[in-house]
Amino acid sequence: MPEIRQMMHKASRPLKKHFSLLIFLSFCLVASQQADAAWESVGRITRVAQAMPNGVVLESSGGARVSVVFFDLDVVRVRVAPSGVFEREFSYAIDYSHERHTPRVRFSQSATEIVLTNIAGAKVVIKKSPFAIEIFDESGLSVVQDDPKHPTLFDKSTGEIQTTKLRRSEVETYYGFGEKAFSEMSREGKYIVNWNTDTFSYPIGTDPIYQSIPFFYALHDGRAYGLFFNNTFRTFFDMGNTARDRYTFGADGGELDYYVFIGGKERTPKKILEDYASLTGTTPLPPIWALGNQQSRWSYFPEKRVREIADGFRKNKIPADVIYLDIDYMDEYRVFTWDRKRFPDPAKMIGDLKADGFKTVLIIDPGIKVDNNYAAYLDGKRRGIFVKNPDGTELDRNVWPKAAAFPDFTDPNARDWFGSKYKANLEEGIAGFWNDMNEPGVFMNERSEKPEVLHHPEKTFPDDTPHAGDGLRDSHRRYHNVYGMQMARSTFEGVKKLAPEKRPFVLTRAGFAGVQRFAAVWTGDNYASWDHLALSIPMLANLSVSGVPFVGADVGGFNDMPSGELYARWLQAAALTPFLRSHSVGWVGSKEPWAFGDEFTKINRETIELRYKFLPYLYTLFREHERTGEPVMRPLWYEFPNDKSTYLINDQYMVGRDILVAPVVKEGMRTRGIYLPAGAEWIDWWTGAKLESGKTHYLQTPLDRLPIFVRVGGIVPTQTVIQHTGEMPSAAVTLNLADGITHGKIERSMLYQDAGDGYGYRRNEWREIRITYTEGSIKLERFGDFSGQRIRYIEILGVAAKPREILADGKKLDLSYDPETKRLRFEINGSEKEISFVR
Repeated sequence: MPEIRQMMHKASRPLKKHFSLLIFLSFCLVASQQADAAWESVGRITRVAQAMPNGVVLESSGGARVSVVFFDLDVVRVRVAPSGVFEREFSYAIDYSHERHTPRVRFSQSATEIVLTNIAGAKVVIKKSPFAIEIFDESGLSVVQDDPKHPTLFDKSTGEIQTTKLRRSEVETYYGFGEKAFSEMSREGKYIVNWNTDTFSYPIGTDPIYQSIPFFYALHDGRAYGLFFNNTFRTFFDMGNTARDRYTFGADGGELDYYVFIGGKERTPKKILEDYASLTGTTPLPPIWALGNQQSRWSYFPEKRVREIADGFRKNKIPADVIYLDIDYMDEYRVFTWDRKRFPDPAKMIGDLKADGFKTVLIIDPGIKVDNNYAAYLDGKRRGIFVKNPDGTELDRNVWPKAAAFPDFTDPNARDWFGSKYKANLEEGIAGFWNDMNEPGVFMNERSEKPEVLHHPEKTFPDDTPHAGDGLRDSHRRYHNVYGMQMARSTFEGVKKLAPEKRPFVLTRAGFAGVQRFAAVWTGDNYASWDHLALSIPMLANLSVSGVPFVGADVGGFNDMPSGELYARWLQAAALTPFLRSHSVGWVGSKEPWAFGDEFTKINRETIELRYKFLPYLYTLFREHERTGEPVMRPLWYEFPNDKSTYLINDQYMVGRDILVAPVVKEGMRTRGIYLPAGAEWIDWWTGAKLESGKTHYLQTPLDRLPIFVRVGGIVPTQTVIQHTGEMPSAAVTLNLADGITHGKIERSMLYQDAGDGYGYRRNEWREIRITYTEGSIKLERFGDFSGQRIRYIEILGVAAKPREILADGKKLDLSYDPETKRLRFEINGSEKEISFVR
């Protein structure tokens, strides 16, 4: 600190007079030197320790070891190990079931830099002194570069590490980061922390909350890149909050290990997500019933009340597939047990619900009640699978059953043990499981320091709690963020082993990058307010592009009571999101769809019927995700990165590439502005009106209608109204095509079908109906052995005038035309190969 040294030099002249000042300044100098010494930089690169086919390992003057490789053709991985020794090659985030092709690179170096160039021409330039990295795409444009004024730093005494990148512009926007309670779509200007926390009824802007996914997109001027920070410690991202020209990210421990996703030649969000999904995995195709309407409450009990809820859906003819049982079904909150006074014969109840088209899902928490008369606790204790304190004693914390022990889900033996405990529930007929309180969340007690702030440190295990870490023993500081994900993994793998003929359904509150391989995710304990309804769209859209496709928010808000209008609008907004569930605390009135009066019962019925009509489209999108990583729900910028007007839109979303949804998220609103992106043409789903793209349209939004728009050339399969997914095999399918495709343009789409459960589809028990749509022609090709739903109708939306005739394989068809909705409709027998239009 030169300023302090100068002051000391001046003060030393009249030494006696300024003795106290000299002492003070000496103290400041020592303190500043200690502070300066704590943070170290990588320094300069001293030598290439190893040259590999896809990259290099480097040694530095700061003692750190650095690895820079092309992990894949469009993916660069950077690792910095402050200790000079890399940790084991293992990550909970990565899907190791994928076979990977290691690309080869061309290596060159000079006195000042090292250059790695891949076969496509993308390259990494490593400056030697001081160490800095810049990545270029195959067109030679800079993707991302280190800030030379703010080098990579680490503190060996605390384990902290961080790095800083330059922003391409102060209007560069950022997306992803998983589950964040920010009302804006872009995360630009945010300071983000990843530390899974139980945050009941979280205020908007609360951070962190339940999930930690340190992956984001940067988007500027139509070009994007992605970055995944592969670190499970508490991490932070300062996305231009402290300084507008740069962003910084780091962790409380571990390596600086990150992947940069270039996005291919076109630098697209789609290519980024494809490569990220290749790294961290995709969601296996869920059972079809899990896409149906689901109803929950804390709690439905006793059995009589559960049956009343089921009867309420069927009597009101409101479609539904799932009823949830929250913690009050248990015997004094002992997981894997039943309260036999409330539920005297669970198997019969579950069987009766199944006969009426309902699946039953149970909540299962990680806490095992400390009770020497409780078999699960005694067995777990005997096997040594519970988390322990640093002194080797059992870590017990209060949750719902009061004192509880917790399996160490980073121990494969604990995962296997816990997964095996689902056996009895599966034999009773339980269809799915809901893992809650797995941040891990625990209760504070009378000795906890006050006040009980939302992010109180005693709401989880102490930092020094040891974990097995699948062979790398370390503290809770390292493994806190993966605890919930590994619980979901235990559930998923256990259920799959116990019932190999079924597809597991697991819902988790907490997770980390890669959680999509094991579970669906909901956004935790939200609040019944219009602000929280609006919040659900950017939350779910950003989760979706963070590699987690099966996402939803509690319809109506978990805490407090919504009005009939709020519930109806929330249900509409959620109707085409991937996961649809209503959920509620138990201390407010009923929140079932029929609980708000006759007017709203009718509206809510029609909304849920809309969901069921779109199930063939949604199911096809889930199959597409399993194959490619494409999300089901998408923010507008993801589909239209070249339209900058989409970058900040936070109250609309895409379903696949063909459907745009613009929910009403403000009280009393009956007209709203709806932006239709440039790069496509659009037709109003309800009126058939063709609307100009690249423009905001102010349209009427009556209380009984969800605004939906279909892309011209889009192909959307729907089905007739059913009451539950068990009725799908007999439901007729309609192919809806948006008219207006231009001459010479070809649109291709697919309808995917299988049994809706099991793994026959991984053999040849599936069917794909591939559709090719051109001006005046629709071609249908069928592949696979499964005998699925028949396409019975074709509807053309946005038809300005009735055509002269329509031919199916040369045979003239009868048709109907509605000039008000501009819909043309005709019936086919399901075996046609080509349909032609004569205008």
